[in-house]
Amino acid sequence: MPGHAAMPAASLDVADPSCKASCASTNMPVVAVINRKGGSGKSTLATQLAGCLANRGLQVMLGDVDRQQSSLAWLRRRGAQPAAKSIVGWAFGANSVMRPPAGITHVVLDTPGGLQGCDLARIVMSADAILIPVGDSIFDRESALECHAELLTLPRVAAGRCKVAVVGMRLDARTRAVARMQAWADQNALVYAGSVRESQIYPRSADQGLTLFDVPAAKVEADLAQWRPVVDWVDASWR
Repeated sequence: MPGHAAMPAASLDVADPSCKASCASTNMPVVAVINRKGGSGKSTLATQLAGCLANRGLQVMLGDVDRQQSSLAWLRRRGAQPAAKSIVGWAFGANSVMRPPAGITHVVLDTPGGLQGCDLARIVMSADAILIPVGDSIFDRESALECHAELLTLPRVAAGRCKVAVVGMRLDARTRAVARMQAWADQNALVYAGSVRESQIYPRSADQGLTLFDVPAAKVEADLAQWRPVVDWVDASWR
C-alpha cells in the first residue's frame, strides 16, 4: 500500500538550521520518543502516537532512528492492512534526518536506546516535544532521570522551546504502579503526561501493524481512555 514503506531522499544534518526551518516553514510539529534504556516501550509509544495522528486524518511521518528499525517493520505489516490509515516511514541514522516529503504535517521519531551526547542533541534540535517512556522498575526510573538531566542541559529544552514529559509504560493495573510512578515524577519535578497499563492489545495489534486507534473505539474504550492525557499533552506542547 503506497505511503507505508521507507523511501529514499536527500538527508540533512539536524544541526543544520535549514532542516529545522523546513519543518517550521510548514508549521510541522515533531515529537521524539527518547529513553537511553532499551525495552522501555519507545516503539510502542511512537507507533501508537503515529496511529492516533493518522486516524485524525493528518499526514504523518514515522521516522525510525533505531538500528533495529522496529517501527519500520511495523509499518511494513501495516501496509498489508487495506483499511489502515497511511503513515509514511523513513529510516535514518542518528547523525542525520531525512527532509519530510511534501504533504507531511506531523512527525513522530522513534529513537534507539543509549542515545546521548551529540546524537541526542541532534535529535532535540528537530523536536518540539519529547516523551520519555518509563517502566515501573528502579532501572527504568534511574535511566529516565539521567536522560532527563541531560536533556535539561540542551538549549532548546532549557529555553522551553522543546517540551519534555514522561509516560508510565506497561504498568500493572493490579498494583499501585500508576500512583508510584506519579509520586516519583512529582518528587523529581518531572512532567507526567500519563500512564499506559500492560495489555495484550499492544503486542496483538503490533503483529498486524495496527494501533488502538485503528480498532473500533467500543472494543478498546478503557485502553483509549489511558491515552487521552498523553495525547492531550502532545497537542498542548505543539501549540
